[in-house]
Amino acid sequence: MKSRTPARFTPLLITSFTLLAAGAATAQEVATKAPEVVKRSLFQVLQDGGLIMFPLAGFSIAMVWLIIDCAQRTGLGRLMPAADLERLRDNFRAGDYVGAYQGTLENNSVLNNISRVGLVTVGDGKSATEHSIAESIAQEQSKISNRISYLSVIGVCTPMVGLLGTVFGMIDAFESLGGGGATQNTGALASAIGHVLVATASGLFVAIPAFMAFYFLRNRLMGGMNEVETEVGNLFRKFPYHLAEGVHIGDQELYANAPNWAEGGSTALAGAPAH
Repeated sequence: MKSRTPARFTPLLITSFTLLAAGAATAQEVATKAPEVVKRSLFQVLQDGGLIMFPLAGFSIAMVWLIIDCAQRTGLGRLMPAADLERLRDNFRAGDYVGAYQGTLENNSVLNNISRVGLVTVGDGKSATEHSIAESIAQEQSKISNRISYLSVIGVCTPMVGLLGTVFGMIDAFESLGGGGATQNTGALASAIGHVLVATASGLFVAIPAFMAFYFLRNRLMGGMNEVETEVGNLFRKFPYHLAEGVHIGDQELYANAPNWAEGGSTALAGAPAH
């Protein structure tokens, strides 16, 4: 007895193969009609940001310069050069405080500036010296910290500048949509929106490293200033203030003098009420 199964399924197999062939042909046709992806250079992408990219470029240049400059200023070798520290130690060991003062004038480092202020005021006593050193430390730290703070300003401003460029671009894109320019092709509108987002992305690209550098350099400065404060404290810890009382070290002019009315004996002050 012959089996009829192959003959029964032959039309079904032929139909399946026909549908598969048609589907493959359709897929090939769709793939042929698919738009080709056009690769663009980085410069062409940045051009989509518009004129707002020029201030963002200025911010990026300023950021790089500030990072390099502040990284040098906050380094311990710049705050407290080893040669300056050793010279101060040698002069303090020898009791040559005038020589120590003259040595601080040779190099404009934070250590020398603070030590010079302390040496100038040793004649006024320990309390006045420690107070002047503390004020000098705060002043030196503030000068460098102010430069570092500009990185924070860049980190705050650049995203807003980029967003401003994006908003202007979005306004133009939706104006073209309202005029019917992109009604027939939503892909053109999507492309326009993608282009204007370049400004926002560029602003964030500048802001993120600016904020990272700001916090890193600020902490680095605080650590370095703590080291300087410790070394200056070690220099003046055992200073013989009782032997330096009334002594003025340095060539800075002193403006305090005896009041001119003291020369005239009991002459009354001009404009002072008589008793």
